[in-house]
Amino acid sequence: MLGTTLILALRSIRRHLLRSFLTILGIVIGVGAVVTMVTLGKATTSAVQASISALGTNVLQVRPGQGFGRGGGGPRPPDFKEADVEAIANQIAGVTAVAPQASSSATAIYNGANWSTTINGTTAAFLTVQPWPLTAGRYWTPAEEAAGKAVCLIGNTVRQNLFRGQDAVGARFRLGNITCEVIGTLNTRGQGGFGDQDDVVVMPIKAVQRRFTGTQDIRLMLVGVDQAYQTSTVQAGISDLLRERRNITGGKEDDFNIFDTKQISDTLTGTTTLLTRIVAAVAAISLVVGGIGIMNIMLVSVTERTREIGIRLAIGAVAREVLLQFLVEAVALSCLGGVIGLVLAQGVILALSPLMQVPWTFDPQINMIAFAISAVIGVVFGYFPARRAAALNPIDALRHE
Repeated sequence: MLGTTLILALRSIRRHLLRSFLTILGIVIGVGAVVTMVTLGKATTSAVQASISALGTNVLQVRPGQGFGRGGGGPRPPDFKEADVEAIANQIAGVTAVAPQASSSATAIYNGANWSTTINGTTAAFLTVQPWPLTAGRYWTPAEEAAGKAVCLIGNTVRQNLFRGQDAVGARFRLGNITCEVIGTLNTRGQGGFGDQDDVVVMPIKAVQRRFTGTQDIRLMLVGVDQAYQTSTVQAGISDLLRERRNITGGKEDDFNIFDTKQISDTLTGTTTLLTRIVAAVAAISLVVGGIGIMNIMLVSVTERTREIGIRLAIGAVAREVLLQFLVEAVALSCLGGVIGLVLAQGVILALSPLMQVPWTFDPQINMIAFAISAVIGVVFGYFPARRAAALNPIDALRHE
């Protein structure tokens, strides 16, 4: 009986194809929007987490200033010195390494090609705090670091735009006013919450300080924390040490800030997850609208087919068979809309993923949940019209014009 009922439902849908499509349009839009938003939201969250993970695990970022959005007026806080780096490395328990950084920017020129990029000066400790594998070449030696030699590691973006993707190890190119030798190419990290991480030239910090910044100031320290220690404990120790070294006494505010990369990751992940849920909830309203549309059309269908229902009841059909027929028809409409919505969602995700610079992913769970919800909507909103059809009196139905 169920098979016959399903065939009758599909025939009814086919007879009014345009009306059926317009009826399920709300379901199509709702399912497509929910799946698209949730999938892209999860992909964005994963991209943010990967971007933060590239900064290293158990890493503290120490910068001069009072944090994002604070300060603004007054004198600029002093930068850090090499002695501050040594003090943190030697006096704070739980610190595995401290990588100072000095940054600048310049135009790189090679064989007629030029590319504006970021220059990051650091020490070998950077590779301990933030491991960054090489695709070719080598890291600089302690002697090259101590001498401030103009050797560099380049990111993949620089290699693609300056060397046209060719092997760059051993090549010498112009970087600002100096000639720099490429000794290694860095593995691809890709886009992230902090921009293109591969658009960088990494050099010994002394070379950057002498040739680009002109000072020995340090604008950023990356502090690696031993896994056996709580980052909050190490962070408090660094804060106390820097307050002492920078003569901050009493209730004065710090003129530096310390960020825990895990806290940054948790905050950004929580924000993207919340936004994804809000947008998905708004998109889910379309499902309710679609359900109301199905109920409306099914009521119209019951009215149009009153005589047909009366004939069926008169020749022996029981009420539950009539109810099942209209209920199956409503569920079929809703499930068809769910399938079309899922296909539409995958197409939209494929189109938007490159534009949003996030990886394309297929989440079976959210797709199954969305399809199941579309089926449930068919049952919920189709039951009242089906119940109304089943409750018709055969005599009154046969008299209906």
